[in-house]
Amino acid sequence: MSNFVIREAVRADALLILGFIKELADYEKLSHEVVATVADIEQTVFASDARAHCLIAEYEGQPAGFALYFFNYSTFLGKYGIYLEDLYVKPEFRGKKIGYGLLQKLAKIAVEKDCARVDWSVLDWNQPAIDFYKSIGAKPMDEWTVFRLTGDALDNFAK
Repeated sequence: MSNFVIREAVRADALLILGFIKELADYEKLSHEVVATVADIEQTVFASDARAHCLIAEYEGQPAGFALYFFNYSTFLGKYGIYLEDLYVKPEFRGKKIGYGLLQKLAKIAVEKDCARVDWSVLDWNQPAIDFYKSIGAKPMDEWTVFRLTGDALDNFAK
């Protein structure tokens, strides 16, 4: 791990983070869904009351990847957890254990903050990611189905 470092993101990284988000969306064939702006990232990740947090990985001084996460809560366990919203490593830096390092750093944060678990989602077609996650001991939650209320449906239901 001597060739790369993982650090907490700072406000000046907002454009870099948005770039990573756009690259990830392109990889996931979801570019059309990205509407976030640099200002959005600045306001949500770096505000004094920010609820989202970000780690940046740099390989030999070059931005290589990121992990964006937030804290959730398990009522059954009575403890906080971490939800990993996005994990992305640029293609040219894959195979250098950067994704492993980002997840390990997130696990260390979870342990330091007495969190009960780290959760995330993966697209069912992303077999390289699924294989990687299983290799570190993560278990798929096959019995759960993710639901989302968004856009007009969210607005209409809130009325």
